[in-house]
Amino acid sequence: MPCLLDKLTLRADFEAVMAAGVVARTSHFALHQQPQTETSRIGAVVPKRWARKAVTRNLIKRQIYALVREPWTSDLPWADRVIRLQKTFDNKLFISASSEKLRLAIRSELHQLMGQVVAP
Repeated sequence: MPCLLDKLTLRADFEAVMAAGVVARTSHFALHQQPQTETSRIGAVVPKRWARKAVTRNLIKRQIYALVREPWTSDLPWADRVIRLQKTFDNKLFISASSEKLRLAIRSELHQLMGQVVAP
């Protein structure tokens, strides 16, 4: 089974995966997926609109790429995936732009998101 270490880099690849549609959602993230036969790649879209500070955007991207390096992701079917932030995290709950509390909340929600696509 694949390991999702390859990153999507080309705009056309991102657009193709996002056009394939959303396969899973959580309160802050959407997962777009396009089945593949030979490779499995991951992309992260974290708009400035939903994460104003660069520190927060980078934290979210690091969490996405760290998540797909976990051993259980090898059970996922081969596909190109894009994880997109679609809602801001509440500044009243997460005062610091890169706090441990925010990191854990992001990681937990990403686990929930990826758990929705595990192959039967």
